[in-house]
Amino acid sequence: MKQKLNAKFLRYQKPTLEQIKKIPRQPVYIILDNVLDTYNIGAIFRLADAVAACEVIICGRGQTPPNIKIHRAAIGTQEWVPWRYQEAAKKAISLLRKNHPKIKIFAIEQSAQSLDYREVNYSFPLALLIGNESYGVSKEILELVDGVLEIPMWGFNISLNAMVSLAIVLWKAMEEN
Repeated sequence: MKQKLNAKFLRYQKPTLEQIKKIPRQPVYIILDNVLDTYNIGAIFRLADAVAACEVIICGRGQTPPNIKIHRAAIGTQEWVPWRYQEAAKKAISLLRKNHPKIKIFAIEQSAQSLDYREVNYSFPLALLIGNESYGVSKEILELVDGVLEIPMWGFNISLNAMVSLAIVLWKAMEEN
């Protein structure tokens, strides 16, 4: 029987170093390119923990732990989810390709080249990249990725929150692997 969730369990349970070492990490990397909202960053740490991602890579002007706003949104997961800071997303992409030659890197963005995220075959290793909340992913970075993924929108609003978009695409990728 699963543990019933409550505030105390969510916020005050921290895995031991031994438990952290035993987490079977999925070959999934999350790249944040100039994501500025610390609550988005914290929520992405929670998402990365939920799927046991290998790493969160914070690039550009995004805040990094320790940061109280990230900590609150992450509910502490930033303490055991592997992460690093990289000055530029371009360098993060280059290093991922060097260390994982078969990696597929997809940006989640609306552009003329966008594919419906439901029509992509996902395979591991995989990196998903999201951009700045106001300006999205730069054209320079879009030229470096293997594909650009878009989530269909049917209402008046034309975009979703960065973390929500990442979660939708990441869950689709996890289902396929």
